[in-house]
Amino acid sequence: MSDTSRRPRKTGKPYRRPQKDPVRMLAFEALRAVDERDAYANLVLPPLLRKAREKEGPEKFDGRDAALATELVYGTLRRQGTYDAVIASCVDRPLREVDPPVLDVISLGVHQLLGTRIPTHAAVSSAVELARVVLGDGRAKFVNAVLRKVAQDDLDGWIARVAPPWDEDPEDHLAVVHSHPRWVVSALWDALGGGRAGIEELLAADNERPEVTLVARPGRATREELLGEEAAVAGRWSPYAVRLSEGGEPGAVDAVREGRAGVQDEGSQLVALALANAPVDGPDLTWLDGCAGPGGKAALLAALAAERGAVLLASEKQPHRAGLVAKALNGNPGPYQVIAADGTRPPWRPGSFDRVLMDVPCTGLGALRRRPEARWRRRPADLDGFAPLQRALLRTALDSVRVGGVVGYATCSPHLAETRAVVDDVLKQRTDVELVDARPLLPGVPDLGDGPDIQLWPHLHGTDAMYLAILRRTGQDG
Repeated sequence: MSDTSRRPRKTGKPYRRPQKDPVRMLAFEALRAVDERDAYANLVLPPLLRKAREKEGPEKFDGRDAALATELVYGTLRRQGTYDAVIASCVDRPLREVDPPVLDVISLGVHQLLGTRIPTHAAVSSAVELARVVLGDGRAKFVNAVLRKVAQDDLDGWIARVAPPWDEDPEDHLAVVHSHPRWVVSALWDALGGGRAGIEELLAADNERPEVTLVARPGRATREELLGEEAAVAGRWSPYAVRLSEGGEPGAVDAVREGRAGVQDEGSQLVALALANAPVDGPDLTWLDGCAGPGGKAALLAALAAERGAVLLASEKQPHRAGLVAKALNGNPGPYQVIAADGTRPPWRPGSFDRVLMDVPCTGLGALRRRPEARWRRRPADLDGFAPLQRALLRTALDSVRVGGVVGYATCSPHLAETRAVVDDVLKQRTDVELVDARPLLPGVPDLGDGPDIQLWPHLHGTDAMYLAILRRTGQDG
């Protein structure tokens, strides 16, 4: 038997344990929840950040850590389409054959390389280190190889290489450059109308981080009170809106913690205000929010109703969402009622209300700034699923309002199949309803379209792309 004890050992670098980076670990965990559980980042990320802030020792987050984690998650999701095109050109297999956790780590690295000011070596090394921790050394080598290819060019250079030329396919060009599915690009372009400049501005606005907007609920808080907060500035259009500049934390605002104010996009505030401003013939005592969950518009409507001596009924089909509505309305200065009821089979009698808001379930294509992952989940077939419900809810709303009263039909989607097509189809079946020009109901707000309905846009108004049509029961049936 030979003696092997004196054989020279192979030389090389000693094995080094991978180092955990709490920020990138949290970002990876959030992306996996979005992918595996169909979770939304705006619901997953806050509790993860809160838990990280509560930790002790080196894994405890400070404000800069939270900001970086938030940017990594949202930036990666917003630019997913563009990054997928880049990654696809750097791997030797279809992306569908790359394990999703591996693709998430690569995408986080690509965003650091192409979408942030993080130095190249730091972006690559941090992604590879993350891969070693969550994937193992073998797949970390694959991540390293891909990211080194990506690092050979900047974002503009990659877009020039992977995006189809505008002259050959404008929609596919926009889809890659602005990271939207092609069908969404087409739908938004149809709804917007106009030429290239408008659609590019809209798609670019969808990829911007939205400001946090608060609403001062009338009778419970004032805008002046909210403007006393650090980093607060007045909203652009709503007299109740206050915007928090970057770094502003809603949870630190006393009025928000106490329920006297809430977080609410200014577009949603304008929808409620327009309905409240619409003239009605006769009494104005009973209001209905027929799809009230989770309660933001209902809380504003209830407060406005209380100022006039009116009462709001807030109806929501899902019991747990009805609970959120009740929480939002708790403390309203006037009377209100919250019920769990199916709006297509309402428990109230026809003609019971003077004003009705029906903010119907939809694809949510108007809120892609806040829920960037929604653009990758939605499919054109989803429109067919929502269509019967949207029409049924609008018919219920028209049946529920009395002669001389008004209905607001609203969606957080600008897709024509969810907006004008629904209103037009229902109006064809009714001769006792007329469209009201909604534009004068929002004085001072520009670029509301040709009317009589209203379409808000992120690039024009800084709001979600809310749609609103106002209809009045005339009583001239048949």
